[in-house]
Amino acid sequence: MFDVYAFATPNSIKVPIALEELGLDYALHRVNVRQGEQKAPVFVALNANAKVPVLVDPDAADGRFVLTESAAILVYLAEKTGRLLPTSGEARARVFEQLFFHASALGPAFGQSGFFQRFAAEPQPIAIERFSSEASRTAAVLDGVLATRRFVAGDAFTIADIAHFGWLWRREFAGVGLDDMPNIVRWYAEIEARPAVQRAFDRVNALVPSA
Repeated sequence: MFDVYAFATPNSIKVPIALEELGLDYALHRVNVRQGEQKAPVFVALNANAKVPVLVDPDAADGRFVLTESAAILVYLAEKTGRLLPTSGEARARVFEQLFFHASALGPAFGQSGFFQRFAAEPQPIAIERFSSEASRTAAVLDGVLATRRFVAGDAFTIADIAHFGWLWRREFAGVGLDDMPNIVRWYAEIEARPAVQRAFDRVNALVPSA
């Protein structure tokens, strides 16, 4: 059984979705980032970067294996099971193209847009404009990709879809709307309806303490 350290965040949700899709058993451990638990020494011992999620595989080939960074975790799980990631060729390259686009463009833009709109100590209009525009721009790029593909890397659902879905799930945080992005709307609805995704929602949302 895997151990997953997470909270109800855009990056955290990716790992339970993948595990549910793959039918793998896991225990989900709350790391309440709203209360700064990601900075506690016991968690930093797992991830020196003090970020969720973290995956622990106690039964890895070389013994207990701790892995950070959501995209790396998705690749690890896909390669471990031989699912959700083509094994070779252009189809595999398309998945990595989207994973890197997510990690270098869409994810950071969404994250910074949300941060400067919600958490900056004082208004930062230049930063808000910069990252809000970039979040909308990268979402529009993804919408264009989905105009010609059922899923982000082609005809099959892959870990690249899971990666993008995490931030689209929390798009309100970044202030991104989908009114002019019909292809993302179609894609998002299809993924959201998957039973594995619904199970992941239930488990991750349960990590948030009741008010």
